[in-house]
Amino acid sequence: MTKDQKVVAIQEIKDLLQDAKVVYVADLEGLNAGKSSDFRRQAFKNNIKVKVVKNTLLQKAMEQIDGVDFSEMFQSFKGNSAVLISETANAPAKLIKDFRKKEEKPALKSAFVQETFYVGDNNLETLANIKSREEMIGEIIGLLQSPIRNVLSALQNKPETVEAKAEEAAPAAEETPATEAPEAAAEGDAPAAE
Repeated sequence: MTKDQKVVAIQEIKDLLQDAKVVYVADLEGLNAGKSSDFRRQAFKNNIKVKVVKNTLLQKAMEQIDGVDFSEMFQSFKGNSAVLISETANAPAKLIKDFRKKEEKPALKSAFVQETFYVGDNNLETLANIKSREEMIGEIIGLLQSPIRNVLSALQNKPETVEAKAEEAAPAAEETPATEAPEAAAEGDAPAAE
């Protein structure tokens, strides 16, 4: 690779990483062409960009990114590396985890998610369980809607309950004649007066 080609490759990687909030570096070594294509297809379906890169070029590109110090990840850059970029924090981890149900690879080398670094394949489960922004918003909306649904349900059922109580009260009032009630009250008052 000539110097000019390296400069172009570094710029491509830098452009890919510039505004990325979720960056995973994985080891795809050992996947044959068919399995590698399958992995890329699944990544594409999940809106994950995958780019196989040279470690030295990836490190140089990361060093040129403003605002984020990726140096914690550099120790994991050995062997073949593929960069996975996503908008959803846990999508690449879930993809790797699902793919490893059938295969030994890919292995997680390191990740930068929600301004935190994760180094090593042992962090894969933790990353897969991170809630994405959309999932968290959905849960919050669900929690906020729950009391509202209860109130609406109670209000919708209330007319039926009021009508049922009114119907139960009406026969009870019909059974007791209205003339007997005042006399009973009057008789009850008279002994108290004596």
